[in-house]
Amino acid sequence: MAGPATHIYLDNAATTRTDPRVVEAVVRCLREDYGNASSLHRLGIAAEQALTAARAQVAAAIEATPVEIVFTSGGTEANGLAVLGAAGAARGRHAVASAVEHPSVLGSLKLLEEQGWEVTLVPVDADGRVDAEAVVAAVRGDTAVAARMLVQNEIGAVEPVAEVGALLRRAGSRCVFHVDAVQGLGKLPLSVRDLACDTLAVSAHKVHGPKGTGALYVRKGVRLRPLVGGGKQERGVRPGTENVPGCAGFGVAAALARAELPAAAARMAALRDRLVERVLAVEAGARLVGPPPGAHRACYSATLAFPRVPAEALLHALEARGVYVSSGSACASRQRGRSHVLRAIGLADHLETIRVTLSRETSEAEIDAAATAILAALGEIRA
Repeated sequence: MAGPATHIYLDNAATTRTDPRVVEAVVRCLREDYGNASSLHRLGIAAEQALTAARAQVAAAIEATPVEIVFTSGGTEANGLAVLGAAGAARGRHAVASAVEHPSVLGSLKLLEEQGWEVTLVPVDADGRVDAEAVVAAVRGDTAVAARMLVQNEIGAVEPVAEVGALLRRAGSRCVFHVDAVQGLGKLPLSVRDLACDTLAVSAHKVHGPKGTGALYVRKGVRLRPLVGGGKQERGVRPGTENVPGCAGFGVAAALARAELPAAAARMAALRDRLVERVLAVEAGARLVGPPPGAHRACYSATLAFPRVPAEALLHALEARGVYVSSGSACASRQRGRSHVLRAIGLADHLETIRVTLSRETSEAEIDAAATAILAALGEIRA
């Protein structure tokens, strides 16, 4: 059976289509500015200039300064460098996070536990949001790092990160406060100053940039121990020859995300609400997982739960209709059983979920077609 001639892509929390303007920047570096940014000849200087421009663009997108930006291979490495790097440079042996962090943060904390560290995971409410005061209450004198994600990648909850940062500053805590903002860039206004964070992770391919490129904001004065030895690139924190084409693409993607944010966020929220309302109006027992639409839910995300409908069967039925969604986090899509996020919020066992995530490219026609396809697929599975 042949597949549909066109497709509707609604898995943008996993990755996004690369913007043609980003592709142009990447190709230019591959073809023209292909020198090593550490070389002193003309081609090396051109590469270094491309890297400098990209660093300034990423910094502007989060209201940091260029010197505070360290390029990485993606959000996972940025999170790992923040958590493990802060731990390696600290005297304490305690870390704090929430129960719904991204696997890259939880995995880094697991490595610390294996080295004898104590880790405190603060629980969340039924919407997937943590209480800011509970996070700060878990911080002790020997806490080296406290990590919080800005937008929960699986259910779209916007977390009270700025409140945590302000409370930590007020309490005089000396721990490194890390923010995973991978799902926030391009969807929420981002300012490292407003968040009062010490480190912050972002990723290019979540905002129509190239895969394999990310960045870590490191506030001036914050010490991180490198994860590997080597050269002095990226302030010596992340040694190795820089991925100049990827960084150049990220710079363009970050600048576009910043410029288009206000209009794109309002549009995505309206389209997301349109899809949710259509599906919930027909499907008895279906529900939106996480916070209701509003300030505590990211504009682009909707996780829908259906009673006694296998998520995998629904995914395949939608793919057959040309609609691409996910059943949760892409980083945990191959695992069996309920995700750690759905367990943490106490979602009923008879409910299974799909995650629908939009981008600034998503159209009204696509949303209407997707809603029709979801309803048709559900009817087919239950028949």
